[in-house]
Amino acid sequence: MIYAGCMKKHPFKPELLAPAGNPEKLEIAIHYGADAVYLAAKDFSLRNFSGNFTDTELSDAVSFAHNHNVKVYLACNIYSRNHEQKGLELFLAKIGRINPDAIIISDPGIIMLAKKIIPDIDIHLSTQANTTNLNAARFWHSMGIKRVNLARELSLNEIKEIAVVSGIETETFIHGAMCISYSGRCLLSSFLSGRDSNRGLCSHPCRWKYSVVEELRPNEYHSLMEDDRGSYIFNSKDLCMIKNIPELINAGITSLKIEGRMKGINYLASVVKTYRNAIDSFVDNPDTFKTDPAWPAELYQVFHRDYCTGFYFNNQNEQLPNYTNIHQGKIHSFIGKIIDITEDQSYTVGIRNKLCADDIIEVLSPKGLPKRTKIVNLLDINRNAMKSVHPNTIAILKLEIQCHPNDIVRKI
Repeated sequence: MIYAGCMKKHPFKPELLAPAGNPEKLEIAIHYGADAVYLAAKDFSLRNFSGNFTDTELSDAVSFAHNHNVKVYLACNIYSRNHEQKGLELFLAKIGRINPDAIIISDPGIIMLAKKIIPDIDIHLSTQANTTNLNAARFWHSMGIKRVNLARELSLNEIKEIAVVSGIETETFIHGAMCISYSGRCLLSSFLSGRDSNRGLCSHPCRWKYSVVEELRPNEYHSLMEDDRGSYIFNSKDLCMIKNIPELINAGITSLKIEGRMKGINYLASVVKTYRNAIDSFVDNPDTFKTDPAWPAELYQVFHRDYCTGFYFNNQNEQLPNYTNIHQGKIHSFIGKIIDITEDQSYTVGIRNKLCADDIIEVLSPKGLPKRTKIVNLLDINRNAMKSVHPNTIAILKLEIQCHPNDIVRKI
């Protein structure tokens, strides 16, 4: 794309918004280049199994992020019940003291309470509110909402019109798991396991394998699709927009959001780093921008379902369920993260999977390609030489390359 006057930089740079399911993930997201993070307290969020943050951790998280010029958005996006209203009032008052940059809400009742109790904190409308059109975005803007996370069912053209015309900030998902139901409003989990997905307890029954049972033959199970694709009829593909960064930025979307508060730090490091590099590359040189083959290659290392572009381009093939019954990725084996650097330029590593002294590893840093290296020395915490180290231990690695705390270590 050519810009008038041979402009060197794109005039608009969107925010890269990353998930932070717990304090460790917060540090990883910031280390690899997130402009903002979204997280939650122990209550009133849609990801109750992601660890989340205690009150003290929330306060520390906001301070840590702000010290790194990163914004914090706190999710309070459940649909609440009558008995929770007093608790919500106390919760919002507490959030006012912690002072995140915004609070993410879907329930109009909670919006009303937030505007009364914490009027100085911006409100971002959750994708759970199903905002699918320009007038809905205008309505929420008139109600004092700062930003709307648009429904995932919208095309890029629809999103662009809302972004350009409505006057409200826009946010869309660009990578990660997608829900087979409409903007995540699903009842499968409630019916099949008694866990309400709209209150943070989803058991993900859409990922289960289903069969048909004929009434008079109760012990005979028949595949719903008797071909080589299996029977995963509710199982959505994963979203991946790494090859469409120019289109996303030219649409004027305020914030590009990565899904995954329940994903691990290996996923988070790879995805945040990749999109950070891609966004920066396009903004810095839009005239000559090309998708670096290393970016999709990196994302394919991450444990994932089939990738697609979702609803962005109205391509029905991209919206089909994921009929393959296996995850992909994990070409690299996640070993752990660098915790500290010792005086002799060895590295203290928190080990998550088995590592042997003769393994070839690579280190993922925020900048540049992954750096491959042999292990010069593998030591335990007492500096005894080891042939191997095991999960949930601390090891010291002498390497041939320079690394930094929070860099991710992977085995080839």
